[in-house]
Amino acid sequence: MNTPNKLTMLRVFLVPFFVFFMMYEGFGTNSKYIALAIFIIASLTDMLDGYLARKNHLITDFGKFMDPIADKLLVCSALICLVEKGMIPAWIVIVLIGREFIISGFRLIASDKGLVIAASWWGKSKTVVQMLMVIVLIADPGGIFDVIGKVLIWAALILTVISLVDYLKKNWHVMDGQM
Repeated sequence: MNTPNKLTMLRVFLVPFFVFFMMYEGFGTNSKYIALAIFIIASLTDMLDGYLARKNHLITDFGKFMDPIADKLLVCSALICLVEKGMIPAWIVIVLIGREFIISGFRLIASDKGLVIAASWWGKSKTVVQMLMVIVLIADPGGIFDVIGKVLIWAALILTVISLVDYLKKNWHVMDGQM
């Protein structure tokens, strides 16, 4: 397993620890900051694994398949925790996670046909905005960051819808013979 794929698996490994510290308040506000640190580290592994894979020509089917799953696990876990804490409306999270299920379904069908569909620019942008949104919402520094958090929530929602439409449009051929 190459380094980018190890970083992807590290991101998956960090998810339960993130959720634990996000939901467990036994350490007071330190729990929130530990969760935030874990989320930031995990998010950085996303950027680093992609950079290393492209730079060193280490792009693999495993990476194309697992990297988006690792992102989904991390971000969806964070979104669910944020709903539980009343920091983001559930309906928005349903839309964000719903998109992930639809895309995962397409990837599963493509995989059955021997195809691997890599993430698009829209999907990558959506992920970055969602990660920034989660960071700002968890940090909850108040003031202008409350406005920035709300802007990021709406930006994530809009990019989610745009990336879904773009993905479906570009990959509808995967459904040939499925209906």
